[in-house]
Amino acid sequence: METWDAIRTRRKLDEYAPGQIEEEKLTRILEAGRRAPSSRNQQRWHFVLVRDRDQLRRLSRVWRGAAHIADAPAAIGVVAPHSDDPRESASINFDLGQAVMSMMIAAADLGIGTRHAAVEDYDLAAEILDLPEGLRLTWMFGLGFPGDRPLSPVQNPDRRDFDDVVHEERW
Repeated sequence: METWDAIRTRRKLDEYAPGQIEEEKLTRILEAGRRAPSSRNQQRWHFVLVRDRDQLRRLSRVWRGAAHIADAPAAIGVVAPHSDDPRESASINFDLGQAVMSMMIAAADLGIGTRHAAVEDYDLAAEILDLPEGLRLTWMFGLGFPGDRPLSPVQNPDRRDFDDVVHEERW
């Protein structure tokens, strides 16, 4: 698949098809995250791959919008240091966003859909994943083959008009 097609194909999964994702596909998705750009190449991330059904059910409770994680064949937890410094926190989150988007595009390229979730109960997440002190599950996303309709480029995305978003030279 061309990069542009993978970008246009990526969408939030509403339903996961039953079945597992091949190991080599999961490795490729994780490698896309590992290769993502980061501020000053600090790479302040860790990725936790979860496939155990009980673990996925438990993770689905760390935020009210994460219920779908329980039904996913796999999920990737994005773990990073927590910082109270606004600049450092913004930098970390920007880097994590790049890593997550790289993984989501790589997944779409493989015909695998994703659906992201935030984390609200950091303590529960740390307990479930046995995280070291100072690290926090910041984001996670489920992975699976679409159960509702196959992935294909979205022709008319539900997005603001191009001219409403893009400005040249000045506002």
